[in-house]
Amino acid sequence: MSAMNIQEISPQQAWEILEGEPLAVLLDVRTSMEFEYIGRPVHALHVPWMDAPDWKIDTAFVNKVRQALIKRTGLHQGLESIAILTICRSGKRSQAAATQLASQGFSNLYNIEDGFEGGLDNNNHRNTINGWRFAGLPWEQS
Repeated sequence: MSAMNIQEISPQQAWEILEGEPLAVLLDVRTSMEFEYIGRPVHALHVPWMDAPDWKIDTAFVNKVRQALIKRTGLHQGLESIAILTICRSGKRSQAAATQLASQGFSNLYNIEDGFEGGLDNNNHRNTINGWRFAGLPWEQS
């Protein structure tokens, strides 16, 4: 765990948590274009960390996550203790998003270190060495 209590986990570990904890939420923080066209983990909650047209970090991100959690879980209290697993393309934006959530009181946070597409291989291609899709975990595409 880091100083902010965000645990770095693999996609496989994330899937185990999601299968074992009924309230656990997979939070996809990628852009709307990535979420719709590249694909997304099945049942992921989508709240972009940044998005078109300005490509700036959304200052309302934490509030939007709270609202999405209320809608998903029906809970209005205790949201900060729900297991939230953040994911982006390769784990960097999701780490920043998890850090922001931690700074606002969320305490059960995980970052999927390889992200949805994973890191670049020697040919600068993704989805070939690690990541959610490479691991064969459930995903869908528009």
